[in-house]
Amino acid sequence: MPKNLCLTVKQRSFATLRMTNETSEASFQRVKSFKNLNTMVENMKPPKTSLPVPNRYADRPYIAIWEVTRACDLACVHCRAEAEPKPYPGELNTQQALNLIRHIAEWKVPLFVMTGGDPLKRKDLITLVKECAKQKMNFALAPSVTPLLTRERLRELKRACLKRISLSLDGADANTHDNFRGIPGTYDRVLEASKNIRDLGIGLQINTTISRHNKFQIWEMAQVLRQFSIDLWSVFFLVPTGRAQKSQALNAQETEKALDQLYNILTQGWFDIKTTEAHHFRRVILQNYGVTPEQLPKVIKQKPDPVLLRTSRGVGDGRGFVFISNKGEVCPSGFLPVSAGNIKHQPLSKIYQESPLFQKLRDPNSLKGKCGRCEYRFLCGGSRARAYALTGNVMGADPFCVYQPTA
Repeated sequence: MPKNLCLTVKQRSFATLRMTNETSEASFQRVKSFKNLNTMVENMKPPKTSLPVPNRYADRPYIAIWEVTRACDLACVHCRAEAEPKPYPGELNTQQALNLIRHIAEWKVPLFVMTGGDPLKRKDLITLVKECAKQKMNFALAPSVTPLLTRERLRELKRACLKRISLSLDGADANTHDNFRGIPGTYDRVLEASKNIRDLGIGLQINTTISRHNKFQIWEMAQVLRQFSIDLWSVFFLVPTGRAQKSQALNAQETEKALDQLYNILTQGWFDIKTTEAHHFRRVILQNYGVTPEQLPKVIKQKPDPVLLRTSRGVGDGRGFVFISNKGEVCPSGFLPVSAGNIKHQPLSKIYQESPLFQKLRDPNSLKGKCGRCEYRFLCGGSRARAYALTGNVMGADPFCVYQPTA
């Protein structure tokens, strides 16, 4: 860790540390209907700039996420998919699904996730999991926590060679979580399923959506997660799309405070933490490390710190990230419902590589407002999903970032 890390954490996160009842100097030593923008993006012209543009995700994304179905038995108040219990017409059939999996494997995408809705609502799920294993993919499953997620079902998934599962926990207590998920008893099922997953030797990731309902429970949720030895805490910051409303989302100041709390938790060394649609967590990390974006490559080369390695990836909506809907629509993110094409008509790789929308999103110099001036734009770039949801401009500034660029 850098020499000035403790001082920086102390300056930025003293209020957060008080939540842990640790105020001594020693405490500072630990360190989740499509709109089409084709007309708009076709009229976009590449910016005139001499700044280098990272091209590492031009050929393939770092992660591909497929919404295997929108069917789900929960009634989550924030659901971006606006899921309902029954399968939707036009979802990919088994052969189309297998073709997609094989294409992603041949494309050599490093990470693949099957999400929903609830993947357990697909009758061919085990066939799909077995195909991922056959293709030797690095893949995970994100099921909903309902009565369908039994210990026997988990055993069946393990026999099919599933190595990692992500579950959602959105509150530190049953009342908070169950109200958010819309079904009583869900919180207790999450705890039971987490224990079963760990007992079976399957990797466990926990996803949490931060909004007004749980913004005061971030530390308490981390304490709950400690008991399960999770591999990763993936923290989503609510984007008003689907059922989610703007009134549920944190404002810029609240978001910054939440990111400071997450950084403080990260320094405890309990588990790794990443954020979704709060890419400015990377800025918070670098500020606490005392490392500038320009210095980052050299620092990593000297000492490959895992936190800095994750930070350096610079994955964002459409930039190293691709989302395939239940019907085959290809979007930059599940929270950015703008279709660039459909895999029923074009290969996924062709859409990702050649779509004007994806090409624009991969160009940090095309960002507008303060995001376009920000020295962190190559690593962060702001939430394109949030910018689109709140301003209608997919390349606009992220409204929920307090940082003012130095440039």
